[in-house]
Amino acid sequence: MDSRLEQALTKLKMKGVRMTPQRHAILAYLLNTMTHPTADEIYKALAPRFPSMSVATVYNNLKVFIEVGLVREMTYGDHSSRFDADMSEHYHALCEECGKLVDFAYKPLDDLEKTAGIETGFQVKSHRVEVYGICADCASVKQY
Repeated sequence: MDSRLEQALTKLKMKGVRMTPQRHAILAYLLNTMTHPTADEIYKALAPRFPSMSVATVYNNLKVFIEVGLVREMTYGDHSSRFDADMSEHYHALCEECGKLVDFAYKPLDDLEKTAGIETGFQVKSHRVEVYGICADCASVKQY
């Protein structure tokens, strides 16, 4: 079993969260994808294996994972929330054409929270940095 999945399962167990087959499948799916899926995308991917599972089941489990600190929810205006199980410090680039969301790291931003706290007096808990543009696939089609 993947060590990230083992660690996540241990964390859920320590928090007293009962493991169901659906919960396990949703968590494994999130840990093994880099696409930042919506709840509906997760549901569609797992529905063949769990025909009695509902979209509500997916949302309820995502809420549990967020509360435990295994997943982050990313909202983008009127669009569906996307979910990311990579809890490391990283940032996102979002394609304005197709909606592709890609992770990237940028070391100069690593001290952003510390600097913001010093300059504002805030006790900074988190931050979110995103860049918007057109991905390479969309750019090659539209010839930007």
